[in-house]
Amino acid sequence: MEANGDTSACNGYSDKQRKDVRVWCDGCYDMVHFGHANSLRQAKALGDKVIVGIHTDEEITKHKGPPVFTEEERVKMVKGIKWVDEVVLGAPYVTTLKVLDQNNCDFCVHGDDITMTAEGVDTYHLVKSANRYKEVKRTAGVSTTDLVGRMLLLTRNHFRQGSAEYDIEKEGSSNMGQDSAAKSPWTGCSQFLPTTQKIIQFSDGKSPNPGDKIVYVAGAFDLFHVGHLDFLEKAKKLGDYLIVGLHTDPVVNSYKGSNYPIMNLHERVLSVLACKFVNEVVIGAPYCVTEELLEHFKIDVVCHGRTPIALENGKIDPYAVPKTRAIFELIDSGNEMTTERIVERIISHRLEYERRNQAKEKKEIEAFEALQRQKQTQKAG
Repeated sequence: MEANGDTSACNGYSDKQRKDVRVWCDGCYDMVHFGHANSLRQAKALGDKVIVGIHTDEEITKHKGPPVFTEEERVKMVKGIKWVDEVVLGAPYVTTLKVLDQNNCDFCVHGDDITMTAEGVDTYHLVKSANRYKEVKRTAGVSTTDLVGRMLLLTRNHFRQGSAEYDIEKEGSSNMGQDSAAKSPWTGCSQFLPTTQKIIQFSDGKSPNPGDKIVYVAGAFDLFHVGHLDFLEKAKKLGDYLIVGLHTDPVVNSYKGSNYPIMNLHERVLSVLACKFVNEVVIGAPYCVTEELLEHFKIDVVCHGRTPIALENGKIDPYAVPKTRAIFELIDSGNEMTTERIVERIISHRLEYERRNQAKEKKEIEAFEALQRQKQTQKAG
C-alpha cells in the first residue's frame, strides 16, 4: 500500500473526528468586566470549547459575601461573551475532578490570582494535584472589588458639598480597590494600561460583507451590564453587522453628571468588544450622529434605547440626521437595568460590600505571603 501522506488517516481518524479539547473555567462572574472576558479569551486559546461554571448566589454569599448581581443576571452576562460556548449554573466553589468529568472537560483554567473558600482553602487544590489545571495571566487594573470601590467613592463626593466636598481624598476608600492602602496583590488598585495589542485580541477583525445591513448604536456603555446586553442583542437583529460608538469620558460626564463614567473609555472599549453581538467599536464617537459618520461606515439603521436622549448643548438633537433620513429606530430592550441602578444596589448594601471586600483582601494577603514563604523554602532546599 502506498503512503498518501495523510497523517490523520494513519492515526485512524480525520480532522473532523478529532476530539474537541474542552476547557473548564469557573467563578462568581459578578459584575462581569473585561478582566473576566480576557481570562476566557486566554482559556479559549488553550482548547476548542470553553465551558463556564457559575457559582450560585448561596455559594458566593457563604464564601465571600453577597454578590452584586443575581445568578440569572450573571449567567446571561457570561453567555454574552464571545469566547464562551456553554454555561453551567451551580458549579461547586471548590473545583473537583468530578465536575470536570461530568462536563467532559480536559482541564481547568484560572488566572494567576489565588481564590479561597471561607475556610482559607485553595479552591483549585484538587485539580492542581491531578495535573488538570492551567493558569493564565490575570488582567491587571480591574476587578469586581475595584469597581465596587469606585462606586462607593462616587457616592461619597456626590453627597458632600462645601468644605467637606473633597474630604474623600483624605479619608481613603476603606481598602476597596482604589485606595493606595489596598495592599492585595490581586484586587488592590493598579492602573489599567491599554494597548493596541489588547484591542486586537478582543476584536474579531472582520469587515462587513458586501450587502450587509449595518446597524449603529452609540452611548456610554458604562459598567457593561444585562440591560446593555439585551439592547445590543435586539439591535443586532435589525441587521447583519453591529457598530457601537463609544463616547469619550468628558462627553459621558456632560450628560450623566456626578463622577460618571465609572469605567474609562479604554475599559469600556474592551467591555463592549467582548460582547458576541458587537462587530466593531468606534472609539470616541461624536455625540451627534453626523452625515459624515453615516457615509463613512455606510450605516443603514441607527438605534437608541428607551433611556432619555440629552440634547447637545441643551439644543441639538443628536439623532436629527438619521431621523431626517428615516433610518432611526427606538428599541425597547425589555430590561430595566441601568448603570445608575447598579450604583444604587451598591449604595444600599454598602456596609456589606465593604466588609466583604476587606475580608477578601485579608485572605488574599495571607495567601500571597504564604505562597512567598513556600517559594523561599523551595529555593533554600
